[in-house]
Amino acid sequence: MKKIIKNGVIVTAADTYKGDILIENEKIALIGQDLTDPQAEVIDAGGNYVFPGAIDPHTHLEMPFGGTVSKDDFETGTIAAAYGGTTTVIDFCLTNKGEPLQGSIDQWHAKSKDKSVIDYSFHLMIGEITDNVLEELPHVIEDEGITSFKVFMAYKDVFQADDGTLFRTLEEAKKLGALVMVHAENGDVVDHLVKKALKAGNTDPIYHALTRPPEAEGEATGRAAQLTGLADSQLYVVHVSCSEAVEKIAEARKKGYEVWGETCPQYLVLDQSYLEKPNFEGAKYVWSPPLREKWNQEVLWNALKTGQLQTLGSDQCSFDFHGQKDLGKGDFTKIPNGGPIIEDRVSLLFSEGVKKGRITLNQFVEITSTRIAKLFGIYPQKGTISVGADADLVIFDPNIERTISVETSHMAADYNPFEGMEVTGQPVSVLSRGEFVIRDKKFVGELGKGNYLKRARYGELKTSAAQELPVN
Repeated sequence: MKKIIKNGVIVTAADTYKGDILIENEKIALIGQDLTDPQAEVIDAGGNYVFPGAIDPHTHLEMPFGGTVSKDDFETGTIAAAYGGTTTVIDFCLTNKGEPLQGSIDQWHAKSKDKSVIDYSFHLMIGEITDNVLEELPHVIEDEGITSFKVFMAYKDVFQADDGTLFRTLEEAKKLGALVMVHAENGDVVDHLVKKALKAGNTDPIYHALTRPPEAEGEATGRAAQLTGLADSQLYVVHVSCSEAVEKIAEARKKGYEVWGETCPQYLVLDQSYLEKPNFEGAKYVWSPPLREKWNQEVLWNALKTGQLQTLGSDQCSFDFHGQKDLGKGDFTKIPNGGPIIEDRVSLLFSEGVKKGRITLNQFVEITSTRIAKLFGIYPQKGTISVGADADLVIFDPNIERTISVETSHMAADYNPFEGMEVTGQPVSVLSRGEFVIRDKKFVGELGKGNYLKRARYGELKTSAAQELPVN
């Protein structure tokens, strides 16, 4: 059925204006003033913003880690994402050395099949570069539409790849039109500091942060950026948490390297002191990179405002406090890394960013949706409000005040890291390809309705991805 969203204030990365949107056959068919169609359902968005559906470029749904599996799967995770105004997620597909890449991709298809309520895609982890991997990569891009590869520079003896693997991945990505993503921490240094801490009997959650210092993140970020320049390739640094990493990204971009940076809401509003909470509560805030000293928050906010960082991911990887996080009692290295973030990502950026004057409304859309769509090969199908784009739309009330709590959360974990935080602004209704997933703050979607997205090569969208919007 056709729909017309009327009376809303339409916001894109470039424009803000009052208008109506006609939706037909899953697409935006027309944008204008005073639109009418006798066959269309009319949705009144008066007093609300209409945003393009947010895109979360960084999720770990049903991910095995540390002897357990992350709590939110493609059902609960995408429902929670939709409640938060996210209409597309890109999840990380983990691989195993010596095994075909396709086998891992098939596993991720099986996990998501008939579960996701919104559209989704995958990034692919590269843990080694062998003849078999090199032979598979063109097929991964061509057949699966996976055009982003993740290399871990940390988690020694688990995920960590060496510099040779990273460099050769960058070279292949340049040839094939893919974007290389890095988890940038010096895994060898972290491993040494962890062993020292344990030997000294330092086992509390705070030592997770103290053994992963910001210098280790800054060093790895700078090294990855230099290798990107040497390979004349393209790099996306995930979950940037500190000043040291921001500086290295800014330096690389100043040199003309194609280096992009993502941060996450947890680094914008939480700090290292949370890991010192008594009664092992600090374990709730264990993820990597760790939370940093509070002064880093304004560095990150400024980097978003000035374009040194370009996107916001959630790094969603939820574990229960009881039964999962507490596996690390007496040994912080056994605490599963990650937190439930996916639902509150958009509201936190709006409330702490737009409402407090740190970023503009248009930058908010750019950071949560448009830039991500361009970098990961789904623009303009996703990431904007324009004729012909998918009707992924969020009707957002900028004045709702609420308190974040596990009691009202739709994520599966038994706690919320932002518990008790007051936020202003909330999605009221969310449409995915023209169909309501959330309507008047209630879930009305359908399991399995989300489509798997094959994405364009990075090079095909290079011009639009690299184009900078003016800084206000």
